[in-house]
Amino acid sequence: MPINEGDTLPGATFITMGAEGPEQVDLAEKLDGRRVVLFGVPGAFTGTCTTAHVPSFIRTKDQLVEKGVDEIICVSVNDPFVMKAWGEQTGASEAGITMLADAEAAFTQAIGMDFTAPPAGLINRSKRFAMVVESGVVKTLHVEENPGLCDVSGGEAILETL
Repeated sequence: MPINEGDTLPGATFITMGAEGPEQVDLAEKLDGRRVVLFGVPGAFTGTCTTAHVPSFIRTKDQLVEKGVDEIICVSVNDPFVMKAWGEQTGASEAGITMLADAEAAFTQAIGMDFTAPPAGLINRSKRFAMVVESGVVKTLHVEENPGLCDVSGGEAILETL
């Protein structure tokens, strides 16, 4: 069942690229006592994700921080090597957006945001969504009806909710 506003996010472990290689990131530690914007994308280096979704959070990062957001996290069902390269290529990493890999799609499935689109080569991927999370509780959740759109889940739409 999909996660809803008012629900507490389940525990999850993501992977990021550290100085010495892949490192585990505990979601609960990232969320504890903090206000975080977490957004999910169907795939790194895919069209809308690269040209619209990530740039929307780069554009609005400073305004989100001014509204009390402690961190912006991008999650994708990809490996940490791809997420690192994508963060560098888009400028997301330089902008301070945290790029995390949900390599096995465990988190994506646990929150009910998984989908599969074989014609596009997207198997067990994430729907396009964005949420505001306060101390692990989902306060705002915007999910796109179509993974090719970035209307309700973009940075500007999330900024309007704060």
